[in-house]
Amino acid sequence: MGTRGSALALAQTKQIIQALAELKLNLRFEVAEIKTKGDNLRDFGEGAFDGKRLFTKEIEESLINKQIRIAVHSMKDLATELPTGLRIAAVPQRADHRDALISRNKRKFEQLSGGARVGTSSPRRKTQLLAARNDLHIVDMRGNVDTRLRKLEAGEYDAIIVAAAGLSRLGMEKRATELLSTRVMLPAIGQGALAVEAREDDEEMLKLLSCINHEPTRRAVDAERAFATKLRANCKTPIAAFATVHETKLKIDGMVASSDGRMLLRTQLISDKLNPKKSGEELAEFLLSKGAQLILEAT
Repeated sequence: MGTRGSALALAQTKQIIQALAELKLNLRFEVAEIKTKGDNLRDFGEGAFDGKRLFTKEIEESLINKQIRIAVHSMKDLATELPTGLRIAAVPQRADHRDALISRNKRKFEQLSGGARVGTSSPRRKTQLLAARNDLHIVDMRGNVDTRLRKLEAGEYDAIIVAAAGLSRLGMEKRATELLSTRVMLPAIGQGALAVEAREDDEEMLKLLSCINHEPTRRAVDAERAFATKLRANCKTPIAAFATVHETKLKIDGMVASSDGRMLLRTQLISDKLNPKKSGEELAEFLLSKGAQLILEAT
């Protein structure tokens, strides 16, 4: 089982191992920690690169070369187009999809003072923060969760934004001052979900991993990824989407914005859950018809 070597990546992999162990099939696992380009360039902000496979390329190459049989990724790190021969074999039930605000003085988002320094390197977070509070000062933030927390406590920021799911998987959920509503902050594509990848020709692994797939999460994530694909978004594009499945319906919210937060298009679509890809594409097409292309070209 291949994964990045960060504390968060290992925690995610442990979660998958636990889910498979609960099948009681007397399975044994060996975890291979694989360093990726993103790990080597960890001192840069996430918006500094255009590469779609920054945190996955080397892991997927190990999978293709049969050095590993399973790869575990954060869904939001996984490119919308997979390398030939690979498949998302399972999407377990999603963790919390929201972004968490952590502030030094325990002030919630609306209570932050004007000019407060908020740390994030995500174009998606930055543009939505500015759209909601243009009096904030958004400061670039780099490093893993522990590094970011240390910088917050050292006074480099008044608040930082991190994924709630990451905090939870590291046992740090109590550090969150506030979990931001999706009305304020739509999450990244696939945020909170994990992607378990295998080779298309490894029928044994595909069958095994199907046992830990959560179909409502899978359909929701498929819709979000289709939305991003249709927009032809890259790592620097401030886009967001979040989908949920309830009984026979799929609901998806999507957003496209300029980097300064001054132009922001957001809408919602409710459709049949049986075709999540079509739902995501239709949402993207609607935003494109309302001027999203101009925003994307200007970003």
